[in-house]
Amino acid sequence: MRHLLTVLIGVLFGTGISLSGMANPAKVLNFFDVFGPWDPSLGLVMAGAVMVTFVGYKLVLKRRRPVFEQTFEIPENRNLDARLITGAGLFGLGWGLAGFCPGGALPALGTGNPEVGVFVAALIAGLLITRVVLMRVAQGQQQKQPAE
Repeated sequence: MRHLLTVLIGVLFGTGISLSGMANPAKVLNFFDVFGPWDPSLGLVMAGAVMVTFVGYKLVLKRRRPVFEQTFEIPENRNLDARLITGAGLFGLGWGLAGFCPGGALPALGTGNPEVGVFVAALIAGLLITRVVLMRVAQGQQQKQPAE
């Protein structure tokens, strides 16, 4: 049941991304081009998503526990640190340059557009590189700590 629900949620998300035009990088890039052929529809899609998310969180967090887990996993770190700011900046830069965010690129893989495949490959490579770098930083910090 859990896997079926996951697939149905993914299909709903992908359908929403496709119907709203967010799988089309030109539409996304036109949102960022306020001095050219500006298309404000991405802002409307985002506003709708924020409203649905807000209501969804309010309803879900009233429950004692999630349907398929023992506890909710809510991030505890609420600090604006260098890692968060760098990640958000890279996300925005990639989105503005390519016209894809991960959520829009995955459903767009079904279009067969080779640009989407290149973006997703770069996304995966970036994730893997980040993991390696973070592991090496953590190892370096462990080596610098004095033995107790």
